[in-house]
Amino acid sequence: GKQKKARKYAVMKRMISLRDQRINEKERAKAPVKKKEDPSAIKEREVPQHPSCLFFQYNTQLGPPYHILVDTNFINFSIKAKLDLVQSMMDCLYAKCIPCITDCVMGEIEKLGQKYRVALRIAKDPRFERLPCAHKGTYADDCLVQRVTQHKCYIVATVDKELKRRIRKIPGVPIMYISRHRYNIERMPDDYGAPRF
Repeated sequence: GKQKKARKYAVMKRMISLRDQRINEKERAKAPVKKKEDPSAIKEREVPQHPSCLFFQYNTQLGPPYHILVDTNFINFSIKAKLDLVQSMMDCLYAKCIPCITDCVMGEIEKLGQKYRVALRIAKDPRFERLPCAHKGTYADDCLVQRVTQHKCYIVATVDKELKRRIRKIPGVPIMYISRHRYNIERMPDDYGAPRF
């Protein structure tokens, strides 16, 4: 016999397009008007261009004296591990190191209050280089990530797992951390004196 054709579930009738010629002139959808591009406008691109310093295997802007961006918790953990910041950095990298501290990190240490007065005294050491911040707010992690993305000449010293994860995504930025009561460095070329275990 004749096979019954099962109706497909939730079938809709085909709708006529609003730009169809059979629709009245007034009810027809207008063609989108293209905006003229402003030549002076800043062109935003999603993919950041790799800087020229990363043309070879490693970052050519990194070299002694090393500029090391210090995070709040790095100073606190160094005090707990009884490590002298500048001396331990030099022992790790076998070269002159200049610890740099941003206004955000300084503000963060000041906010921590009386408990962290030793950390504040260390941060105010004349051997530390102060980096002024031009942005709003005092969230140190964002500040460090932004600075390192713009200028690839820093090593970031931190113990914070979240900040480490963010910095690993930026090519050419080594991370200094504390393990086994000494400073270690990751993502640093072999010929730059990174200790091997």
